[in-house]
Order: sequence, then structure tokens, then C-alpha cells
Amino acid sequence: MSDIMRPATEWELKSMMTALSERSIPVEILGAGSKRGVGRPVVAPVVLTTGAMRGISLYEPAELVMSARAGTPLSQVEVELASRGQMLPFEPIDLGPMLGTGAGQQTIGAVFAANLSGSRRISAGAARDYLLGVRGVNGHAEIFKSGGRVMKNVTGYDVARGLAGSWGTLAVLSEVTFKVLPLPDDVLTLVYPDLTDDLAVEMMSLALTEPYEVSGTVHLAPALVSRLTHKTLSKEKRSVTAIRLENFTRSISYRKQRLRNALRAYGEPIELDLESSLAFWGDMRALSFFPPNGTHVWRISTAPSMAASLVASVRRHMKVEAYYDWSGGLIWLETPASADAGSADIRRAVATHGGHATLIRADETVRRTVEVFQPLGPAVDRITRGLKQAFDPMNILNPGRMYASL
Repeated sequence: MSDIMRPATEWELKSMMTALSERSIPVEILGAGSKRGVGRPVVAPVVLTTGAMRGISLYEPAELVMSARAGTPLSQVEVELASRGQMLPFEPIDLGPMLGTGAGQQTIGAVFAANLSGSRRISAGAARDYLLGVRGVNGHAEIFKSGGRVMKNVTGYDVARGLAGSWGTLAVLSEVTFKVLPLPDDVLTLVYPDLTDDLAVEMMSLALTEPYEVSGTVHLAPALVSRLTHKTLSKEKRSVTAIRLENFTRSISYRKQRLRNALRAYGEPIELDLESSLAFWGDMRALSFFPPNGTHVWRISTAPSMAASLVASVRRHMKVEAYYDWSGGLIWLETPASADAGSADIRRAVATHGGHATLIRADETVRRTVEVFQPLGPAVDRITRGLKQAFDPMNILNPGRMYASL
């Protein structure tokens, strides 16, 4: 049983980290724990959670800037933003339902520490692109601050963005400052049924090249469609490919018709209005079609042009179900339970087609024995080790979570 530390302030965090650093005691870093099942299992006698470090410390709607303590629930941040007609533009996904830890549990600090962005990334950018500044404590038990309340170009390393996607292996975040954007007035979704994977990727890529401000493009296999909570689409027995349009109602009406004309070769779409669209894209954010059913789930980034052939090459070796996001640039792949989660075949397919793969869901035994994150090339490995040496030279923060030797 690990000891649990719950700092409520940055100075408490520093004091706790000082005690751990002085004795080189490894520590597992958590927010609310909703992503604890991602990565290699951390072996540490102490668990430190930032869940008590809550509260929005700054919000200037006119400046589109917010600061929040790392343990602030994402749901609290989004409710506050919505009350002023604003949002997190990168549409953070929620891994909790897929990992069996429940929906709506994640913290704002963990959102940026994992850098997991949703479907709007193709038009708005990733989580790290909106991170203006951070405060935190590193493995030396030093409080540090990087960035600020405005986005500008500077010389040197952008520490704030470098910490995004580090999964708590470099520092414990205490506060994050980020840019927000206005909510769209209206949302409409065009859903094209029964397209094959290659045709769906082709159509989604074409939709993005048209000047109609598409903000989301996804494709789901028939088996995943049947698991949707969306009442209408879950009855479909076919694959569905969805194109999202957002902004002002009059603008959407014009762009919808023009886009339908541009995509008419792919059939007649089903139109989802605002309420139905929000329900559908809510399913996409929660990955609700991947219930905790014992299967494994991979997250694969690749060039859209390679997406369908990459999935087909894996399918030759095992039964898989695929969800394509970002017009095929991101693939969520469900594989059968096995001793290695299909790692050898997936790594081979990625090496052939390009990209990288992360094992998002598997039991502890599997995650201890396979490379969970994409193996690093020599140049990236050298940079990664340099960052680790600078931030956490004693390797006490989430040791081994991303890579066995880091």
C-alpha cells in the first residue's frame, strides 16, 4: 500500500517534494487518477495527487485567458467558460469511461500533462498550442514558472509546451494558464453512411481542403456505431463518416449546401441539428464506443493517406475495430485481448506506413511487458534524456511510466 500525499497549495507541494527528493524516494504523480491506467505501471512507495489544488485563479473573458490550479476538475473549467460563451478550443477527450474510472473526473493539469486533444484539433490546434504558461515543482523540489498570460515568440526553449505530453515524468504542475475561444453559435453535422475506410478517408480529406471551415471529421466502423449512445445513429448497421460545421447559423446554411455539392459523389448525408450534433460529438469526446470490455485500445498517429492501408495491414493478423479521427491522421484501434496486445503486428504496420502508436488500454501485465509509448529514435531519445536530466535527474517522478529506463 502506497502512502498518499495531498498538497493543497504550491508550498505544501514543494515541502513534500523536498522530503522525497532529499531521500530519492520515487513518487507516482496523479491528478484525479482518471488516466492512471495509461503507460507502464509506476512502482513507487508514495502517491502524490494534486486533486486538492483546486480553483480558478484568474479569468479574463475579454482577454480570452484563464488560469487554474492543476487539480481543478475540467468540468468546473468548462462550466465556467460556457457561462461566458467560451470553450477550450482543442476539445479535450475523456479517457475515464474507456479506462473504467468514470466520466468527468479528469483535472485541467492532467489535460495538459497528457496533451490529448479531440476532433477539433484539425482546425484549432492541440492542447499544447493553447498553453500560455505553467507553474510547478520539478524533481529538484524547486518551484518554477514558465510563460505567462500572452502568447509571443521568444528565444530559447518553450518549457510550458515541452511539459505538455510528458505525463508527469518531468514535473508536478501546480497551475496552468491557457487561451480560450468563443463557443460557436450553431453546429451542424453531415453523416455519410456505408463508406469503406479508404473512401471515408478520401472524403474527409477532401472536405478539409474545401474553404468551408470544417471543424471535425471522423469515421467509425459498424461495430463501433452500434455502441454509440446517440439514439439515431446507434441504430445504423453500417459505418458512418461525419463532417462537422460550426459558427453562425446563416454561415452554416450556406457552407452546408456548398459542401454537400462538393461531396455529392459520396452519397446523400444524414443531417444532425445542433442538439443531435452535440450528442454525437459528445460520444466522440468520451470515446463511449470503447467500453471497458477486456479488449485493448491503441492510439495511432499517421498520415491520413496511409491510415486505411495501415489498419488493413493490422487486420490481416487479428480482428480489429477502427475509429478514424482528424481525417485519418489519428486512429483509435481496438484489438482482442492477448499477451502483447498485438504489439508486434502494430509496431510493424506503423514502421511500414509511418507514424507512431501508443497503447492506451491494457491490463497491468501487458503494460509491464511491452513498449507502451512509441520507441524513441536516437535523436529524440537524446533530447528526452537531456530534459529528464534537467528536470528530474534522480528519476523520482513517475519513474518508468513512459519508458522503462526513464
